[in-house]
Amino acid sequence: MIKHIVFWRLKNREDEASRDENARAIKQKIEGLRGKIPGLLHIEAGIDFNRSDTACDIVLYSEFESRAALDGYQDHPSHLEIVKFIGDRRSERRIADYEV
Repeated sequence: MIKHIVFWRLKNREDEASRDENARAIKQKIEGLRGKIPGLLHIEAGIDFNRSDTACDIVLYSEFESRAALDGYQDHPSHLEIVKFIGDRRSERRIADYEV
């Protein structure tokens, strides 16, 4: 099994209303991928409540049946739509992929 985790910091994070609106929209889009991508076993998104200077604003946690499934996810049209949506709203991104 492959686990794929992504952390984002959003642009204009000092504007709480904008940050919260963007984070909720991203979470909804991410969780909308359930059942749409072959080999995607689990996907969820969480919104930060800590709001410290070192915290990220939103996190994606997902599980895939194989590395090939993760590769397929990366190129899937539904995922690519979200990549564009998030890219317009994020300032930073961190990724971790690992096999268990």
